[in-house]
Amino acid sequence: MHTSFYQQLVEIDGALFEGFLVLFFALLLARLAPLPREMQPLIWFGHLAKQLAAKVNRPERSPSQQATAGFLAMMLLLFPFWAIITFLLELAAFPWFFEFLVLYLCLTDAGFSQVADEIAKALKRGDNASAKKLLQPWVVRDTDSLSEIGLAKATIEKLATAPIYGTASTIFFFAIAGAPLVLAVRMLKQLELSWPPIQPKYQHFCSTVNGVSIILLAIPAWLWSLSLAIQGGPKAFAKLFRAPKNHHAIRGYVLSVNLVASILRIELGGPQKFAGVRINVDKLCYGPQPTSDDITPAIKLTSRACAIWFSFIIILPLLWASLRWLQSL
Repeated sequence: MHTSFYQQLVEIDGALFEGFLVLFFALLLARLAPLPREMQPLIWFGHLAKQLAAKVNRPERSPSQQATAGFLAMMLLLFPFWAIITFLLELAAFPWFFEFLVLYLCLTDAGFSQVADEIAKALKRGDNASAKKLLQPWVVRDTDSLSEIGLAKATIEKLATAPIYGTASTIFFFAIAGAPLVLAVRMLKQLELSWPPIQPKYQHFCSTVNGVSIILLAIPAWLWSLSLAIQGGPKAFAKLFRAPKNHHAIRGYVLSVNLVASILRIELGGPQKFAGVRINVDKLCYGPQPTSDDITPAIKLTSRACAIWFSFIIILPLLWASLRWLQSL
């Protein structure tokens, strides 16, 4: 009986359990030992995208011409790099190691909770300059003119939205088609972060990237919001099906930000600046404006939500192994 059970696990389900292990350790390492921001390949990819946009994006042209230029820039940046890495994955002698590496590098924002904790400490001692310096590499908005309230808002909103294209997206797309699909989606998201559609000069240039990103991340975004709503009770569950209307460029994230604001009973949202241009974003008011004291509860809230996703990575293979064991009896 035991021989049959172990034989089935190794011969039939070996690849399945290998995938679970690769995913688990990639998520764990990205959370506990994130790669420094300046050493992350996706950040370099983002810098390359900005340089290309500076050459081909012409805001004075018609919206259709800007959209076409953005689409061609997207294809030029996305396809060659993705194809080369996917080809190397297929040729690798130990594909599980390179899959682990790809997943780890795609989880670039998983370590932001540690940065958020440092920002909270800096704000509590009144060191706004250090808080701005810590936050700036992680957000696309301007941080120079932010007050303590603005810094707290930006930090909490980043905590609420980063796991959508981080933990949730990685688990969801790896389950569907493995590391190549995770990489493609994450590279597409990095282009959107490099060409923020909320910024006027990228509004049309990034329209294709933004539209595809919203469609691809719609299910992971809702599932991530579900993991937040679980902690907020019936009222939070009701908000899962009533996303507030807001600026079109952030509609993929407004649900999770709204849930965090509701559960923590604070105000999030509000006007933001991009390259000195003020963009009106509706406020999500459920209480007073946040301070540094509200960052720690936000870290705990999002960390518990991530723990829910981690638990599935552990529970599902155990359940599958149990079913195999019952079958072998």
